[in-house]
Amino acid sequence: MKRLTLCVTGILYALVFYALSGSSPGAAKELKIEAAPVSCPGCCDVIKPYEGIAADDLMSIKYWIKYTKFARDYRSDGKFFLIDKSSFTRTRGFNRYRILLYRNSPEYDYKDLTVITDPQSIKGLAILAWTYKDPKKDQDTWLWLPTLRKIRRVSQSEADDSALGSDWTTEEMSTRRWEDETYKMVGEQKFPGFTSRYNGKNYYQGVACWVVEATPKRKPWYYSKRIVWIDKRHGGNIYDEVYDPLGRKIKEILKVYEIWPDTHCVPQVHLEAYDLTTGHSTINEIGNIKFNSGQDENFFTEKTLMRTKW
Repeated sequence: MKRLTLCVTGILYALVFYALSGSSPGAAKELKIEAAPVSCPGCCDVIKPYEGIAADDLMSIKYWIKYTKFARDYRSDGKFFLIDKSSFTRTRGFNRYRILLYRNSPEYDYKDLTVITDPQSIKGLAILAWTYKDPKKDQDTWLWLPTLRKIRRVSQSEADDSALGSDWTTEEMSTRRWEDETYKMVGEQKFPGFTSRYNGKNYYQGVACWVVEATPKRKPWYYSKRIVWIDKRHGGNIYDEVYDPLGRKIKEILKVYEIWPDTHCVPQVHLEAYDLTTGHSTINEIGNIKFNSGQDENFFTEKTLMRTKW
């Protein structure tokens, strides 16, 4: 049961908290949100990175982009492809729903629901998480086990475990917070490009980036640092290098975004994680993305978890 709980928890690759709170020491100017025009209900808010930005502020924008805090709600369909070193592939499908509450709620940051749609052996499993504005308060997370007709609380204590049998850790997928690391600006560089071992495409060659070194506050921990490449166009991280406590590179992560010029939304659509020690990889494909569709907070309840049809 513990393994099943951790497996499903890993689907929540975006359930972490960070509420923007102005500029940190050393920032050139305050971070400012450009609100979407009232005349455009499908549009998203914008925070623009700027030259001279401090590493702390830049990483806050990175989390804001990753967790779609530029919108009022979000839904998508997704697939995980779990590929071992012999190229044998397993697939996990899911639907995801999120409502962003931080603008008006004194307590909640957002609420998020994920439902497994395939394979048949785990179809119908669903997980609900409430994330709070208070960074010291853990998420409340519930798991629906349809075969047992039972809801279980999900622990987030084993953050370095593999999520869904994948090459993401639970922390990378669901529990890492902006406050969990310290940040140092390495510099500004053109990204050299990353060639996918999955589809052979070369991504982001020549894109202007900031490079940030992120160091975990928790010690000892499974990694010693991350080198994070952040796209200057929107502030999302496009590539991470992860190093173990001995300084060896153990993982590469690619994140591909779409930029929707008409609405200013910047969703993630394709993710790749490569474990350099095992030769395994995990590919995430995300589609049918919708923002600001008018989701109701009452949808994000334990009662919804127990639905039999999706």
